[in-house]
Amino acid sequence: MNINRNGETGTRGHGDTAPMHPFTESPSRLFFDSVTIIGVGLIGASFALALKKNKLCNKITGHGRNENNLKKARDKGIIDAYVLDPMEACKDSDLVLFASPVGSFLDIARKICSSFKQSAIITDVGSVKGKLVHDMEALMPKGTSFVGGHPIAGSDRSGIDTASAGIFQNAKCIITPTGETDKSALKKVITMWKTFGSRVRLIDPDIHDRIYAAVSHLPHIIAYEIVNTVADIDSSYLEFSGQGFKDTTRIASSQPELWRDICAFNKDNLLEFIEIFKKNLDRVSQYLRAHDSESIERDFKNARTLREGIGQD
Repeated sequence: MNINRNGETGTRGHGDTAPMHPFTESPSRLFFDSVTIIGVGLIGASFALALKKNKLCNKITGHGRNENNLKKARDKGIIDAYVLDPMEACKDSDLVLFASPVGSFLDIARKICSSFKQSAIITDVGSVKGKLVHDMEALMPKGTSFVGGHPIAGSDRSGIDTASAGIFQNAKCIITPTGETDKSALKKVITMWKTFGSRVRLIDPDIHDRIYAAVSHLPHIIAYEIVNTVADIDSSYLEFSGQGFKDTTRIASSQPELWRDICAFNKDNLLEFIEIFKKNLDRVSQYLRAHDSESIERDFKNARTLREGIGQD
């Protein structure tokens, strides 16, 4: 399989992120005897449920920092067992999923990589890729393979209580191979996500981070800071919030630890895009000062047209 700069198969132009050609390996041939999930939260637990629903594995072991959460996941049948020692948790696993906050990936990988079985596939569900993918690849022992993944699914709420095997159905899943990605491991990860019902796209890790800095990471920052801005004006005003404010700031209920790490890893793109956002706000400010209602309306109409053109998932 030839992977170009965009992470696509074939010979596409720079920045093209069209779907790859369908992969034809039968899902029935895909089976992992033992799977380890590091970080059994909403996405990690949903991943476990999707594996079970599609009968893609024999045993799922969970690992995380909160033993009570792991016990709960086991008791609910999301995982089959849990192990508090991360090295022991990964021992003999055919597939290891990193579903903890991305800021913990490298530290965890350094501690446990020597325990990976030689044929293991290591993947993740992190919202940033870029340099992190290359750093994770560099830590892989001989015979193991890392394949970066990012399912575009989830909620502003965290935890296993809202986990669902169907969360990935009809959702995009971005896979971010590099020139070092093992072709067999890549095919298996693609097949797995397609079996879950996801619409798989292959994109270069760096292009992934520019795209999601714009359409996900920046909006999260803005949502958090809209709430903080109202609080700076007068926190009592929040009591008067209507549905519009709640819809606009819904993602400000997201887990701060998770988004702290995402922002740190995608800092350069975010700093660039924040400046562009500020220019847009400055432009509207100039229209207001000039009593230029026509320009304000034109600006809003342009945004409305663009927003209505976004495909519905």
